[in-house]
Amino acid sequence: MDLGHKEEIGAPCRKCKENCPGFELHFWKKICRNCKCKPEDHDILLSTEEEKKVGKLFEDAKYINLITKLKSEGIPIHNRNAKISTKPDAVKKKVSINTFTPRSPSPFQKQALPRKYMQMQPKEKQPVSGSEEAQYRKKQLAKQLPAHDQDPSKCHELSPREVKEMEQFVKKYKYEALGVGDMKLPSEMNVPLYKAHSPAGVRNTPAVVGYKEKSMKPKKTPYSCYWCKHTIMEGHPAVFAEKAGYDKLWHPDCFICSTCGELLVNMIYFWKNGKLYCGRHYCDSEKPRCAGCDELIFSNEYTQAEHKNWHLKHFCCFDCNCILAGKLYVMVSDKPVCKPCYMKNHAVVCQGCHNAIDPEEQRIMYNNFSWHASTVCFLCSYCRKCLFGQKFVAVKGIVFCSMECKKRMSYEEFKQAVLSHSCPQWPAFHDKLQFEKIKEKTDIAN
Repeated sequence: MDLGHKEEIGAPCRKCKENCPGFELHFWKKICRNCKCKPEDHDILLSTEEEKKVGKLFEDAKYINLITKLKSEGIPIHNRNAKISTKPDAVKKKVSINTFTPRSPSPFQKQALPRKYMQMQPKEKQPVSGSEEAQYRKKQLAKQLPAHDQDPSKCHELSPREVKEMEQFVKKYKYEALGVGDMKLPSEMNVPLYKAHSPAGVRNTPAVVGYKEKSMKPKKTPYSCYWCKHTIMEGHPAVFAEKAGYDKLWHPDCFICSTCGELLVNMIYFWKNGKLYCGRHYCDSEKPRCAGCDELIFSNEYTQAEHKNWHLKHFCCFDCNCILAGKLYVMVSDKPVCKPCYMKNHAVVCQGCHNAIDPEEQRIMYNNFSWHASTVCFLCSYCRKCLFGQKFVAVKGIVFCSMECKKRMSYEEFKQAVLSHSCPQWPAFHDKLQFEKIKEKTDIAN
């Protein structure tokens, strides 16, 4: 299976900066091995991959007429795999017929329809080349149209049965739901503009005929957006969706996924039950998605944990990949982590004994500090009295049983307590004068 492992190895991470040595794709998690960020968070040139991904959606013969329409609107179609086929009737007329394998429109070409569409989008989402908005659009493309939702070769270890089922699923949604928005002026389309009013139950009499002729004068009704229900101004372009029917139209910035609320990249939509979806959320409405590998689940058996679905083999520790079935785990940043990895990499440290706190142990938390909930850890920093179940006074993570103990502690004692607690606020009060000011700012807690 081709999971794209050679895709821009070593690309820098825009999130982690120098902390990531470079992009290296995990063999099934769709994240970087080094920094755990997603591919779209790295400086990867996806223009070619973008063409392949979007073109894969429309490679069926059913969409040749749609691609022809897009070409007529000025959108360039990548025709690297163009083929020339000759039909028997074409031979007689000596006419060659070109059959194209369609590809994605380039997002930044200065063509009529893309330019018109981009201008109608909110300014903060107009993808000027090299800008943050362009990076945002790249992320949205990867999010809305995952390659592994349309191509079995981009998935990890599918069985022959699963491959066949996925191919049928993709074929079904291409036929039933997939489309590309069409931007036109409403007046150019057959959208009902007028309502004819004729009285019911009245036959032809002179008076009635006169009334009918008067009532048949066209009464103008404004166009309204299917999403926001607000008026679309005459002369302003609107987006139509063939699957929804040409009696529905949207403002360009209302042509969004009904689940995530994001603009549909390249105006590629999925239509279901009267709603627009991006590719990801349409597929989510049809199939369970594995929270581990981000792929749709076609196997008969899978597990559910933390209100999510998982392949049995992918419900594993985010750090070491050990299978978690029947084992204790802790959720860290919405990812499951086994207990050994949690204790090693993520556990909070007790301010009393300076040891990691076991996830099964009770703890006391105050602001960003934690203690074992025991009589040997949660103590007054001056007199060592146990504060478990008692009121206490806190100064920058240092706790006291009373104001008296806080006042009795000298500068050197306080400094030593701060250093022993690895308090990050210590540089803020590095001399005695600052120390006295800090001591006056006291929290009293139960």
